[in-house]
Amino acid sequence: MLFERIPPVALDSLERLAERLTMGTLFALALLVGGTLSPQATAAQSQARSSESLTDAYRTDAGRILGAALVDDAGWDKLEYLTTVIGHRLSGSKGLEDAIEWAAQGMQDEGLEISLQPVDVPHWVRGEESLEMLEPTPRSLDILGLGLSVGTPESGIEAEVVVVRNWAELDALPHEQVAGKIVLYAVPWSGYGSVVQYRSGGASRAAAKGAVAALVRSATGRSLYTPHTGALAYAIDQPKIPAAAVTVEDAEWIARLAERGETVRVRLKMDAQQYEDAESFNLIAEIRGRELPDEVVVMGGHYDSWDVGDGAHDDGAACTAAWHALTLIHQLGLQPRRTLRVVLWTNEENGLRGGNAYRFGLSEEELGNHVVAIEMDGGAERPIGFGFTLPGAGSGDPRDSKARATLEQIASFFEPIDAAQILPRGGGADIGPLMRSGVPGMSLQTVGEHYFDWHHTRADTLDKVDRQDFRRAVALFGVMGYVLADLPERLVPEV
Repeated sequence: MLFERIPPVALDSLERLAERLTMGTLFALALLVGGTLSPQATAAQSQARSSESLTDAYRTDAGRILGAALVDDAGWDKLEYLTTVIGHRLSGSKGLEDAIEWAAQGMQDEGLEISLQPVDVPHWVRGEESLEMLEPTPRSLDILGLGLSVGTPESGIEAEVVVVRNWAELDALPHEQVAGKIVLYAVPWSGYGSVVQYRSGGASRAAAKGAVAALVRSATGRSLYTPHTGALAYAIDQPKIPAAAVTVEDAEWIARLAERGETVRVRLKMDAQQYEDAESFNLIAEIRGRELPDEVVVMGGHYDSWDVGDGAHDDGAACTAAWHALTLIHQLGLQPRRTLRVVLWTNEENGLRGGNAYRFGLSEEELGNHVVAIEMDGGAERPIGFGFTLPGAGSGDPRDSKARATLEQIASFFEPIDAAQILPRGGGADIGPLMRSGVPGMSLQTVGEHYFDWHHTRADTLDKVDRQDFRRAVALFGVMGYVLADLPERLVPEV
């Protein structure tokens, strides 16, 4: 019986999937339940692929990976342990190193080939922090200091608040109206890309006007009194002043008070400390290619998180999904033509050291052998497909058109789970260094409906992740990564 070895809790989802799958894929699911393909069958299937269409050639393998992922619980168990037992994983913290050690042992136990790439990472510690309104209405306000911020003096900083809505308003203020005060950037939400610049550069721009501290409206469109942290970047030619994020509610309240002519005075205390760099690692696991082991398809996410919440959406679910996709491929007895590699990059949140170490640890030959890089760093909501970018490709570039046509054929395997889109602008922070060196980049894309509600907050916890959405992410990583690694020709031919 097809379903007799599937856990009962998974039957409904598998049966709904079965209603929409082709007979070829159902046969693949039967193979999944009955066992793995023999080496003879795998070799024969590989030889036949040269004369088949892509979808026909990979229908069985894709169906087996898809079927395994959509009824699997072991990947969720990993994510639950990572977020519930280990928890948040800020660079330089014991939590991050515990997470790396645990995952490395797990990968090794599963029979994956693993390695650890040393990376020196920033070691910033938040410490105690508080914000208190003194005038006109005494009240304690909830904040999160921005990553890499300096602290305040032990007694704190007490000062009047100057509110601006954008750079232009700050630039228009005379120096004497800002000097000795705290600037609040009450910038309306217009999307993450347009408002995050105030978080990263706001402190130095305020310091240039003589401000003694900066506050930033949290970068989110929805809030239930939840402050959002994130990294800042100090300009080398300006004093370093403390900076923190306030909630949307408090930013708007203070702005309304200021607009009514009220004097707003606050006391900010932050014990933030920057220590010497700490040793961390990129964790690398792979299945070596059977024919072209030097050619690599790499996929993954960033393993570090902020020191609030549990880093479930950002980016624990992605790391676990990529890892578990590799595990399922290995357990199914599949070995692609090229090496399929998963990297759990360290220190994306406040340094990007892991992504840079991976890229610049490659020789030029090794770099040229990277066929494609896939990253997931947009939360683990319902997947819809992949974004794709071919660096340097202009409009109408035939290489781009051909690659997209290939990706669309692979993505057709995801039609039963409504995740078959191939979108523009793929990439990610950790694969950015690879892409800037010419490696094609992809990103696993989701509906993105609520990610920025939880992003960089105490609310980024496992209860916000849907188990079936997570399984879908495992399926997408598994099928896309495997097929790209096994294609007779590279996705984008070498120039």
